[in-house]
Amino acid sequence: MLWITLHLPALSLESWAATRGPEQAGLPLALLHAQQVLHADALAQACGVRTGMKRATALALAPDLLLGVADVRRDVQALRAVAHVALAFSPSVAWATPAELRGVNTNPAHSPALVGVQLEVQSCLRYFGGLPALLDRLRAALAPLGHQVRIASAPTALGASLLAAWRDDLALGPPGPDPMQGLQGLLDAVPLALLAPDLQPALQAMGLHCLADLRALPRAGLARRFGPELLAKVDRARGQAPEAQAWLTLPQRFASRIELLCRADTSAQVLAGAQLLLARLMVWAAARQARIVRFTLVMHHETRRRRDPCGEDSPGQTTLEIAPAEPATDAGHLLSLLTERLGRLPLAAPALELSLHCAQWCAGEPPNRELFASQASEREGLARLVERLQARLGPAQVQSLAAVPDHRPECGTRWQSADPARLGAQAAVHVHGKALAAQPLWLLPVPRALVERGQGPLLDGRTLQLLAGPDRLESGWWDAQGPAVRDYFIARTASGTLVWIYRHRLPDPEAGSGESGWYLQGLFA
Repeated sequence: MLWITLHLPALSLESWAATRGPEQAGLPLALLHAQQVLHADALAQACGVRTGMKRATALALAPDLLLGVADVRRDVQALRAVAHVALAFSPSVAWATPAELRGVNTNPAHSPALVGVQLEVQSCLRYFGGLPALLDRLRAALAPLGHQVRIASAPTALGASLLAAWRDDLALGPPGPDPMQGLQGLLDAVPLALLAPDLQPALQAMGLHCLADLRALPRAGLARRFGPELLAKVDRARGQAPEAQAWLTLPQRFASRIELLCRADTSAQVLAGAQLLLARLMVWAAARQARIVRFTLVMHHETRRRRDPCGEDSPGQTTLEIAPAEPATDAGHLLSLLTERLGRLPLAAPALELSLHCAQWCAGEPPNRELFASQASEREGLARLVERLQARLGPAQVQSLAAVPDHRPECGTRWQSADPARLGAQAAVHVHGKALAAQPLWLLPVPRALVERGQGPLLDGRTLQLLAGPDRLESGWWDAQGPAVRDYFIARTASGTLVWIYRHRLPDPEAGSGESGWYLQGLFA
């Protein structure tokens, strides 16, 4: 077996600071628990901020320090997204994180040293083209989540986790002809604080610092003093005892919630947090090989009561639904739709948290990339353009022509709100009888009466040359517009332009005389 562990050394800080804006970039960060520093980033540590330091002391050392409160539930949401990435590469995925970070114990002060996900990849190495290619694709899939990730591989799950938490240069696994022997040699140098963080003070007091120091002592004495679990961990990591795993599965529905670093007063600030939720949605969809049909973004507002100018209480949350015309897997397209809709949505009150839900999806792999544009890809590009215009201007402001079962040219189409899913497709309209043979795309809003000379029509004082026709039309006796009994012709003007004209076969009701009349209906491009 071959295990890969994804270790996230700064998960708590990254999950909290993921929604910070550009004005907060470059500032030192720290998380507090019980008014003491629990986590500090590199910038804060460079200023002298250390774990266990009081809040006032940390602010005295770094006045521009951004402080947050540690939250295990927030970390669990971020860790689940990493697990969804792993499930896209292997069906055998388990937690590398002890139970205290998975919701059994919600005390942030008990955060473990191993925070990550394990996946068994021996059976799928050939599919991905070997371990180096698999690791490259795995890092690329994790990149949108914005986490610092350490990756290591080993023949045992616990061994890979210890190596990933210890160093970040073991991504290709232990060297040597015997992988298990190479693993055991590397594990001897692993600090005991990673294997048993709760026993680390006692072990250090005994002069034990690494796994080799522990193995040099009698096993019976260690078991009596520290219990059998410590030795069991050593045996599992070295491959001398079996490992039991609780496999993870993907949920049928996606749901994720984040707390914004600062309250969002504008849609642009909301979008910064929504991008992270959308990235989590896309890795879940990739693991399910699903296409998104519809998702909902919920903005949770301040809990204190606010009143608008009308005197009504502001709602506790605002819901925004995004439904692409076709099931989508393109994160950029979904983000553009979300951006346009958020730009038109006024916030009833500042948003403090965001949640995203997706219960409507369909199975299907992402479409293949095309070397040359095809009719299907061009239609897809047109549909996305219409979707963006509708998201920005409103559905009623973007219209398209729809066919109507009526042979009369002026009644054969109507304007309606554009449906991006049907753009470019031929709408099937059943019409009794035979349609006109040739019709131009450019029709005049109202047919233009033509002057006659010697039973022939004139356009702008010049005679029209009839080229084709007559094409007879008899329709419209059933409605208020009255019957249309016409003979259509294709004619050519003196300048060579082709026009579409017709002549009444019955007395012209508009002329009010018994003579037949010629009319210009359209022009051929």
